[in-house]
Amino acid sequence: MSSINSSGEPAAVRVVGGWASPFVNRVVVALKLKGVVHEMLQETVGKKSELLLRSNPVHKKIPVLLHHGKPIAESLIIVEYIDEVWASNGAPAILPRDPHGRAVERFWAQYIDDKIPPGIRVLRGSVAQDKDKAAGEMSTALQHLEEAFVECSQGKQYFGGDNIGYLDIALGSFLGWIKAVEKIAGVELLNEAKVPNLAAWADRFCAHPAVVDVVPDADRLVEFTVQHAALLRAVNVPK
Repeated sequence: MSSINSSGEPAAVRVVGGWASPFVNRVVVALKLKGVVHEMLQETVGKKSELLLRSNPVHKKIPVLLHHGKPIAESLIIVEYIDEVWASNGAPAILPRDPHGRAVERFWAQYIDDKIPPGIRVLRGSVAQDKDKAAGEMSTALQHLEEAFVECSQGKQYFGGDNIGYLDIALGSFLGWIKAVEKIAGVELLNEAKVPNLAAWADRFCAHPAVVDVVPDADRLVEFTVQHAALLRAVNVPK
């Protein structure tokens, strides 16, 4: 997609990323929740553009948010930035406004990033480790997140209550990949019997207008895994 608008100037808000990245999807969902018009700059799989290297010279990873040309990296940091910058546009807050609520959600968001991505990499075959062990660890993590959902949602539809919030975005961005690795590895992770609240929440989240066209479906991600299997393995080789 072009990064130049009709006036010939770069768009005020641009996202450097890729459609299959759950971390990029977090940023796009947050922008859509806030009603922020933005341009998506798709990176080529296996390559890093000059814009990416210039915008995130430390980690050299997507996503990067460019706001009036100024880069912000790391998906959860970007989500918080979006919540703060567009706090007065009439859209609901993404993070709780009370300090304790924010601290609790940041704890669980870090837990999600510690537990879910490593399991996905093993189950899709990008990392050569014990798949049964990885599936068991992911199931345990999801059971803890089931408990967190009950605590945070307080009987409402989302972690954020009546509206999608920070934890919904943090975990929901992985739903496409969780369902994809269930197919790839022949495992069941979002088991309705074990995590009934989380399973029902997952359906609601994926059907939300800000999400439905952002988080890819499982079949598309399975195809992506097959097409880029060698590259995904190479990316995850220990150094």
